[in-house]
Amino acid sequence: MRSGIVMTTLAMLVFSAGVAVSLAAEDYGPLKVQKTSMGNVVADPNGMTLYTFDKDTPGKSACTGQCAVNWPPVKAAADAKPTGDLTIVTRDDGTKQWADEGKPLYTFIKDKKPGDVMGDSIPNWHAVKE
Repeated sequence: MRSGIVMTTLAMLVFSAGVAVSLAAEDYGPLKVQKTSMGNVVADPNGMTLYTFDKDTPGKSACTGQCAVNWPPVKAAADAKPTGDLTIVTRDDGTKQWADEGKPLYTFIKDKKPGDVMGDSIPNWHAVKE
């Protein structure tokens, strides 16, 4: 009898912990979490790894011209709304870009398939880890 009560109590604790973890999961809106060789990263809807750039300032992208060709900005629709830690910045050309806590987000031209993290080895660029 006693072991049954203990088992039931343990089961309830495990279930409660699982619910708490899933409730604490971050809201990535249109973005998602992707498994990679370096662990889970935040990715675009196609599973492509997202990166931040050290030279950006909060709310402002410093990646323009050829930089934006090699590191395409993650565009947000004109009517997109911030969600969770995701914010939206306006680029110099007037387009909207997703940002993580104000840090603009980019993909990398050399990442060819979901889960690639080629850009994380480039100085000043960092995959957004989940």
